Amino acid sequence: MTSTPVIRKIQLTRYRFPFDDVGHDLSFAMGPFYEPGGKGFRTVLGIRIYTDAGITGEYMSIAPGTFEQIQSFGPFLIGKNGLERELIYNQAKSILRKQDRMGIGPIDIALWDLAGKVHESPIYRLLGGYRDRLPAYASTYHADRTKGGLNSPEAYADFAEQCLSMGYKGFKIHSWAESNIQREIDTVNSVGNRVGGKMALMIDPCCVYDTFAEALAVGRACDEQQFFWYEDPMRDGGVSLFAHKQLRKMLSTPLLQGEHIHLVEAHVDMAIAESTDFWRADPEYDGGITGVMKIANAAEGFGMDLELHIAGPAQRHCMASMRNSNFYEMGLVHPKLSNIANPPVYKCDYSDQLESIDSDGCVGLPQGPGLGVEYDWEGVGKYQIAEFVID
Repeated sequence: MTSTPVIRKIQLTRYRFPFDDVGHDLSFAMGPFYEPGGKGFRTVLGIRIYTDAGITGEYMSIAPGTFEQIQSFGPFLIGKNGLERELIYNQAKSILRKQDRMGIGPIDIALWDLAGKVHESPIYRLLGGYRDRLPAYASTYHADRTKGGLNSPEAYADFAEQCLSMGYKGFKIHSWAESNIQREIDTVNSVGNRVGGKMALMIDPCCVYDTFAEALAVGRACDEQQFFWYEDPMRDGGVSLFAHKQLRKMLSTPLLQGEHIHLVEAHVDMAIAESTDFWRADPEYDGGITGVMKIANAAEGFGMDLELHIAGPAQRHCMASMRNSNFYEMGLVHPKLSNIANPPVYKCDYSDQLESIDSDGCVGLPQGPGLGVEYDWEGVGKYQIAEFVID
């Protein structure tokens, strides 16, 4: 056992990674889509927490809006025991009470990486460990304009069939921001008719349907095709407890909510309000690994399942440590694009790409200490755009 790792410095480095053939038009799609010749990018925040024990906690975050929040509560960490994550989590909640508190997550994940290195153990084993293989679903990019991509209901069905043949256990549609409801319904039906009954199916409109009636119409198509869940359909941003309680009453397809509320208290309120069937959480958004495990335990107390948002090493360790979770979200995936949510930051062989599953449609757990991944700090230096040091 090493000596107490007292935090002496936090280094925050921002990077901007370019991606080819990616388009951005938020009136057309809520996220990136395939556009030959287009130039997209992903901003990443690199975090290194240095201690006087010579051990460094590290994490690369894609969460938006965290750089400034970490600067506001980061000075509290200096001189603290890097293993006192609960103390840091709760103090950060208070300091960030006028903000959305998303800055807590990336720091907490880096602290868990530090803890794993101190104890020479992968994080999921420190958390108790429930499994070491995670069934995955394919979570698509948003809809495209270009033929050859995800530009039609039939194209989504083709890609679902491809993912099924690769071994994926489920398939989730991220569709258009242009809320052409008949096209949404046609997409649900096209995918359902092609692979329904062979894999779990989901749709996430990303909060673009204008009216309750539109959300209801697409939900009823999901009912007919026996979708596994229906996620964040309405313009409220997934935060109106009453609206989703009403929608839930009128559909048989389970609702999945919680991506756009943060931390355990809000998730518990959501469950008490009967506004969701599945819970949603993200270690970057919800107070890190500390926060997600609080949410997972709360969901278990309600007899409900927690599904984690998007792919990453922190998500793998969390899911491997909980019983009440069904699928690992491999996303974003596309027939022609690499995963923009998984920039090339690793020096090791860790990957979250379309082909990263095994023949059974599962992913494994990094077995090294902490997160179990090695970041390529030297290699990513050419993408650096800013740096800030707290000491």
